[in-house]
Amino acid sequence: MTTNTQYPIPNTPSPLWHSFKTAAWLGWQIESNWTDPLIFAIYSVIKPLSASAILVVMYSVITNGDYASPIFPYIYLGNAFYQYVGAIMAGISWAVIEDREHYRTLKYIYVAPLNVPMYLLGRGVARFATGSISVFITVTFGVLFLQVPLNLAEVNWPLFIGSLFLGVVMLAMMGLILAGVTLLIANQVWFVGEAVAGALYLFSGAIFPLDVLPVWLRPVGYLMPLTYWLELVRRALIGNAAAAFPTLAGWSNGQLLSILLALTLVFGGLGYYVFRKCDHLARERGMIDMTTNY
Repeated sequence: MTTNTQYPIPNTPSPLWHSFKTAAWLGWQIESNWTDPLIFAIYSVIKPLSASAILVVMYSVITNGDYASPIFPYIYLGNAFYQYVGAIMAGISWAVIEDREHYRTLKYIYVAPLNVPMYLLGRGVARFATGSISVFITVTFGVLFLQVPLNLAEVNWPLFIGSLFLGVVMLAMMGLILAGVTLLIANQVWFVGEAVAGALYLFSGAIFPLDVLPVWLRPVGYLMPLTYWLELVRRALIGNAAAAFPTLAGWSNGQLLSILLALTLVFGGLGYYVFRKCDHLARERGMIDMTTNY
């Protein structure tokens, strides 16, 4: 007598979600486990405040401490939220260097049942978390001690959440482009992400309107999604004070959101294509398991 026994098939997560979730957990362990929690907390507070102090001191010297001027919150908030650029975009590309050069595990990740682009995006989650802590501390310090006119009751929360979400996705896609390029460059190119973030700092309107740039350089700023993202974040947080600056004053919030969404989709497609192309070339040239510095 034969019996048909059917064993239940366990629910397994999709490869994309599994890759993303595992990488996010791994990234947080790497970011936070290098010291004990107290020192990590102190470091998380001191680092963003030290970076912002440079800008505040420069502004104070130039304007004789005129923190009540509307230009100050424009500069301060732009600089605060620009920390996401270095955290997410440069962080995703740095994951390639860490895994290939330092931990020498990139070759094992490639043979594991993981989706590599989703793995790298997951690694960026930890950088997003630490970047969010830095942004929160910087903005809070500005409100409490530097007269940044941020009233939580007057914040346009739907605009802020929507633009922040699009900005994070856009930065992740730009990070994927840099990660692909990093795969093809030897000698632990740690400077790639930081160099690109530093260059975009000039063209994104982070600390001054694009009108300050020479006429022939302004189109670069208009092509960068960061320009529209920072403008939307400022408008959501401090309203008309941000919209009063000349560069994008004639554009409505809806127009800026539409442009940001379109550019995010463009960079999303570009990020996927560039990474796949670079990934293919890196495999052919044997650069996945190559260590060039350590």
